[in-house]
Amino acid sequence: MMVSDRSRSACLAVLIISACCLVQCTTTTGPAPVAPLYVVPNGFPEPVFPADNLPSAERIALGKALFMSTALSRTNTIACASCHLEQYAFADTATVSVGVEGRRGTRNAPSLFNVAYHPYYMREGGVPTLEMQVQVPIAEHNEFDFNILQVQARLTADTSIVNAAMRAYGRPPDPFVITRAIACFERTLLSGSSRADRQDLTSAEQRGRVLFESTRTNCTSCHGGFNYTTYAFENNGLASVYADSGRYRLTRSTADIARFKVPSLRHVGVTAPYMHDGSLRTLRDVLDHYNSGGHLHPQKSPLIRPLGLTRQELDDLEAYLRAL
Repeated sequence: MMVSDRSRSACLAVLIISACCLVQCTTTTGPAPVAPLYVVPNGFPEPVFPADNLPSAERIALGKALFMSTALSRTNTIACASCHLEQYAFADTATVSVGVEGRRGTRNAPSLFNVAYHPYYMREGGVPTLEMQVQVPIAEHNEFDFNILQVQARLTADTSIVNAAMRAYGRPPDPFVITRAIACFERTLLSGSSRADRQDLTSAEQRGRVLFESTRTNCTSCHGGFNYTTYAFENNGLASVYADSGRYRLTRSTADIARFKVPSLRHVGVTAPYMHDGSLRTLRDVLDHYNSGGHLHPQKSPLIRPLGLTRQELDDLEAYLRAL
């Protein structure tokens, strides 16, 4: 069949337009961007993952599932997430958390944000890695009251968990996988870029910041750095006699009686109650404690002394802390 010049020109135009559309579609649509596994806040160092537990989407997802799972407790009723509530910066609102069969713990559950940066764990610093820390609540009588081998047996009966473990670590949910998956997830719980970080402060908050950083209060001596803690062990004069011996449990040194790891102040406005035993109910109670100079104790830090802050100064300091 003969094709006229006009028809040939029309066909050529269609081909050119189609080719342009193809090039444009290819350039603009491309493969979808891959979401990062975690986001490091501005001013924070990159978290360090162990060589045998490098992060992947599969490992983080498995860890989150186990963090939320009650299968880790003997009665199948308590999960990590039961005492570390996301809406409260992964801390608890109870004075001390409640474990299986209503058993009360002995210490207040701290926030899990930025635990990737902690050099050691537990209030006395006796656990060197997050992987090892995972086993503590599982075995603790007042928490999960279980055995990690029994946890393994229970999880092995869950096909979805077994498949997830194989994808993440190439092996079934044994103690290696359980501890590493939860630790991998917890290392991604990073939080920064607060209004204080962005210098987006009201006049009251700015006054509070000046007080916080001043030699008059010496707050930064213990709560310095990007995570607002030195991770040191201190006695802050909370009481004259302590039911909990603190770091002494680990070292058996009398110099460590009632000394506890300094907590981070990030999200301190939502992590009440406070102190290792949850004995101070509000942030103002905490500030009043430090303003008074605390109780006498042989191990009390020399930094803890009466501050003489006025009510307005306490208001300003509280305002700044809530901006963290």
